[in-house]
Amino acid sequence: MCSAARHGGGAHRRCRARRSVADAWFVKSTAIGNTDCRCRRPRLANVPETDQTREFPGARAPDRTGSIDSSGLRLALNEWGEPDAPVIAMVHGGFDFSRTFDVFAPMIAEAGWRVVAWDARGHGDSDHAHLYGWAADVRDHLAAIQSISSEPIVLLGHSKGGGQLLDLLDGRPSLARAFVNLDGLPSQFSSPDVNDRERRRMRRADLASGLDRRRRRAELTRRPDTIEGLAERRQPMNPRLSREWLEYLVTVGARHDDEGWRWKIDPVLHLGGFGPWRPGWSLDHLAALEMPFLGVLSGVQDDPMGWKSRRGDIEPFLPPGGQLEFYDDIGHFLHIEQTRFIADLVLNFLEPLR
Repeated sequence: MCSAARHGGGAHRRCRARRSVADAWFVKSTAIGNTDCRCRRPRLANVPETDQTREFPGARAPDRTGSIDSSGLRLALNEWGEPDAPVIAMVHGGFDFSRTFDVFAPMIAEAGWRVVAWDARGHGDSDHAHLYGWAADVRDHLAAIQSISSEPIVLLGHSKGGGQLLDLLDGRPSLARAFVNLDGLPSQFSSPDVNDRERRRMRRADLASGLDRRRRRAELTRRPDTIEGLAERRQPMNPRLSREWLEYLVTVGARHDDEGWRWKIDPVLHLGGFGPWRPGWSLDHLAALEMPFLGVLSGVQDDPMGWKSRRGDIEPFLPPGGQLEFYDDIGHFLHIEQTRFIADLVLNFLEPLR
């Protein structure tokens, strides 16, 4: 039952109507490409050692690495933990990559879980794509999850990854045994009632911007730098994270060539990239969730990458039995800034599912 039913039959009917529209959008967006659950399982290998990787306390390279196919696009995949352990899939945020879980994932794996994470299209070691968008990422997540298991698994998403999983689960709730969202619940603006004409205008503007950047692809490149230089340039995006961590991140998330280090992110990409789909609309999907749910919000309002959602914005949309935690002293990258604390919070939530 939709949680909006608590506010009366009219609200419940409106929630059901919103969900039917969302389902139609999801069905249309997933009709492109291979969404058959009989996907080929990823082929995995051990992670090769490299002398260039910096050290960071608690950071551990994946135990296995491989790739999966999403409608012809190769997505790089990493795993920590025993292969036969219960699965938790982790989805990173925008301008990140799966190796940002290098401290958090081993903590979860050491508690008896098999952690699987993949790089989004155009990020990390995944293929670059012709075009990018919110719905394309959602389709990729569907392909990755179906390649991991034919049974429901635990899903965890941070930031943009959490918002995209929220949309995915509105259309495919059977994918998840439970859902953990780390500061990926947008509510800074109320969900607008957008008419079809305005929706088409937004889509045209977004496509035009993407095509312009695509036309200039040959001219675009990530600027090379030293390890320290790239870490310094990333610091404004992650002001609460240590320079030691950011330098480690360069050595696992950037590529080294004769000119220096460059982030492994398609230069066509730019911050944002949500496409015509506006994040605030996802709150309607939150109310309709039927699996166990844990949401964790950062209350730090000056974190440049944060979504600045507050407890009071989210609570009216919580699904029945949903759990929401709010911390005004932990930044947007909660699982990096306070790794042990957030890992224990997640593990306690998941304990009944073991």
